[in-house]
Amino acid sequence: MIIEERIYTCHCGKAAQYVKAYQNEGLAIQRPILGHLLGYFLSEMGTLNQVVHMWAYEDLADRARRRAILLSNPDWKSYAAKVQPFVLTQENKILLPAEFSPWAHGPAYNTTEGTQP
Repeated sequence: MIIEERIYTCHCGKAAQYVKAYQNEGLAIQRPILGHLLGYFLSEMGTLNQVVHMWAYEDLADRARRRAILLSNPDWKSYAAKVQPFVLTQENKILLPAEFSPWAHGPAYNTTEGTQP
């Protein structure tokens, strides 16, 4: 299991517009292709105007396959062109869960009981 964290720093005052566009159009395109969305966030303190989202993948090969499908999708290409003017910078990280992390065994891991169903 790997987790990809993406941080988009938007031009001042544009983060809310970016998120609204994603909610209205991007999510419906991206979610069926990429699979497991862990969360979508806006920064409130620290570096402002940031949009952070995290996706879970089985491994780097799963991520590469899914991203290739997404990037070849004409609807995604059209959407990406619409939101690109909102974005100032982008940062991506691949995170590996520690063995004791609830995510070490994937999204089905039961954190209450500590066992996998």
